[in-house]
Amino acid sequence: MLVRAGAALLGLPRRPPLWIGGGGGMRRLSGGAPPPPAAVRCFPLSRALLRVQGPEAATFLQGLLTNDVARLMWGGADRPPEGGVPSPPPRAQYTHALNVQGRCLFDILLYRLHESQEEEPNILLECDYSVLDSVQKHLKLYKIRRKVDITPCLDLSLWAVIPEEQSGDVSSTLEKCADKTLVLTPDPRVEVMGWRLITNKEENPLEIVPGSHIGNISDYHKHRYKQGIAEGVKDIPPGVALPLESNLAYMNGISFTKGCYIGQELTARTHHTGVIRKRLLPVQLSAPLPLGSIPEGAAIVTESGKSAGKYRAGGDELGIALLRLANINEPLHINLPGDTSVNLTASIPNWWPKTTDK
Repeated sequence: MLVRAGAALLGLPRRPPLWIGGGGGMRRLSGGAPPPPAAVRCFPLSRALLRVQGPEAATFLQGLLTNDVARLMWGGADRPPEGGVPSPPPRAQYTHALNVQGRCLFDILLYRLHESQEEEPNILLECDYSVLDSVQKHLKLYKIRRKVDITPCLDLSLWAVIPEEQSGDVSSTLEKCADKTLVLTPDPRVEVMGWRLITNKEENPLEIVPGSHIGNISDYHKHRYKQGIAEGVKDIPPGVALPLESNLAYMNGISFTKGCYIGQELTARTHHTGVIRKRLLPVQLSAPLPLGSIPEGAAIVTESGKSAGKYRAGGDELGIALLRLANINEPLHINLPGDTSVNLTASIPNWWPKTTDK
């Protein structure tokens, strides 16, 4: 079982109480006042990590995932420029695994642990914790005789590090902290999702990131939904969701120039036609509702009763929904059990590219 990280809040001149972060946020283990406001929040994530390591790890993943894993290895095309120095590779990459019909199976973040091309490829794979076994089976199905080891990382903890809105640009501060731990890197999807932090489970993230405190995980999900960032199987149901409708291209999660991978044909054809009629969008309900009040996949309709899309997931008054772009400016609602309904409004996130024809 993946162990969620705890955290001790340390400060001067006196030692404050010990706080542990979990799925419900913080709970205090000793007496004292709550932590003061900080510029950065560290959220413990219910996501799993797998290590994919071996001489053929990169080429193995390249044939299974939507993004160009070669760029994660050395930052450019299939190999470094002859006689030249390659551009620095990124530390992290967003990608999806698709089925043969081109539908999403798993949303994945990759993290490069090796530092040079001379080292054996050593990659961490982040996925939804609930599908960890399925991801392992999927990888091992295609491993065949490749020289690749696939093992769960039960000794590591994963955190989202997100600056407070009023904190300004803290990138330079976080960059200086990167050498203190295994991975501390910008979230490869979009800037509004902050940074990703991977630590050994005994490490305290508050000692790694100065001026930080443990955030309530519900606030992390509210932030995601407000920004329209899908993550996990509830937002991206396996075998149902399509990658381009899930904004994979907008979130730097796909390459249209790499070689073949499973599910490529439908995805490439849809991209080149330029016709994407539905997309995942952030939605706000007219009133907060208890968790589970809206069934997953509930139909969203216009005033005339015409289908406009489906509700995926959310919390309180915020959520994410797959909507027809032609209907997003109309009054919309969801019919609930008991002959009731709730109104909702959709919005286009600021991080979307200005030209949204693909």
